[in-house]
Amino acid sequence: MLALSRKKNEALIINNNVEITVLEIKGEQVKIGITAPKDVPVYRKEVYVQIQNANKEAVDTDSIEALRKMFG
Repeated sequence: MLALSRKKNEALIINNNVEITVLEIKGEQVKIGITAPKDVPVYRKEVYVQIQNANKEAVDTDSIEALRKMFG
């Protein structure tokens, strides 16, 4: 993991097309802004994990059902 220090209104660039800017700092909370192309999905990690888990469950469920239909 790369750890960087940034102050308010300072930014960093990822992969030449994603910019992350520190917008505000209040106590322990930091508000960031993300500028990225529309085809680059940006998720909070907890939402990303939920999506991955739901996708995995859907694949597992569909596979079981497909096997049941195939072998009756």
